[in-house]
Amino acid sequence: MARRKPHEEHGNHEAWAIPYADLMTLLLAFFVVMYAISSVNEGKYRVMADALTTAFGGAPRTVSQVQVGNQQLQGGGFDSPAVIRAPSMTGGATADPTQLPSMASQMRMPVSMRNTEQLQRAERQLARIATRLTEALAPLVKRGVITVRRTELWIEVEINSDILFGTGSAALGADARQTLSKLAEVLADTPNGVRVEGHTDDLPIATALFPSNWELSAARAASVVHLFADHGIQPQRLAMVGYGQFRPRESNALAEGRNRNRRVMVIILADSAATADALADGAISASNQTPAPQGLPESSGASAHARPASAGGAGGAIPAVIEGVH
Repeated sequence: MARRKPHEEHGNHEAWAIPYADLMTLLLAFFVVMYAISSVNEGKYRVMADALTTAFGGAPRTVSQVQVGNQQLQGGGFDSPAVIRAPSMTGGATADPTQLPSMASQMRMPVSMRNTEQLQRAERQLARIATRLTEALAPLVKRGVITVRRTELWIEVEINSDILFGTGSAALGADARQTLSKLAEVLADTPNGVRVEGHTDDLPIATALFPSNWELSAARAASVVHLFADHGIQPQRLAMVGYGQFRPRESNALAEGRNRNRRVMVIILADSAATADALADGAISASNQTPAPQGLPESSGASAHARPASAGGAGGAIPAVIEGVH
């Protein structure tokens, strides 16, 4: 019987296609995942960022809130839904009027994304307040002891400390109270947040009451804040900051520079609430609805020292911060 010849196996020269197809599938899945991660839902991102910022005590970074889904978010500011605000440590969920308004974030946005109507409303209100302040403090402005500056988001009233306090003292004299009372009368019928900043020169002080210039500057700012509160300004709108000698206007090498550095700054922040429009109808007369005078200096941007103060507690307590080198 003839022997059977073994069948020859032919080699498969296309076996490489199987691992190649697996590799292509894995690469496709990888790039699909990468694309999904890179596509961020702007609305959900802004809502989440605002919620986290509010929960940790900061001011919201957006003004026109974004609606996500078919249901509105909790609360409501203006005509658009607002973010869900986490309750604060004091049990409330109200915004701190002494912080720099959330409109500041819009200044870094493209023009097409800004809420121009709200920004223009705030600028008109600040212009009216600046006009009233300039008229009320005109004699001292002419003498050069008070300077009024207006930016897009706040007004700065710089007062030389020499007309308010004695050397090494935080007690207000009779003339100082009269001057600050005029300022308080203008601010009493406005909803804006007010920050009072104390500054000193670099001459050292070491007393039992004021161990350093930090305590002296904070005490001077507190004296002004208490006077404002006594004249009807709501304590929830007030905040105080003591910067010591670490925010000088000029060099402390000369006496003139030290005199300029001893000052109290009253910062009137722009009001981002809907009550800004009500001022034109009631609190401010029609005669004062003129733009700021030509001589009133304006700054081109946000200054470095107008930094939000810490939020105050419940019960009308006045928030205070003592800041050093930054």
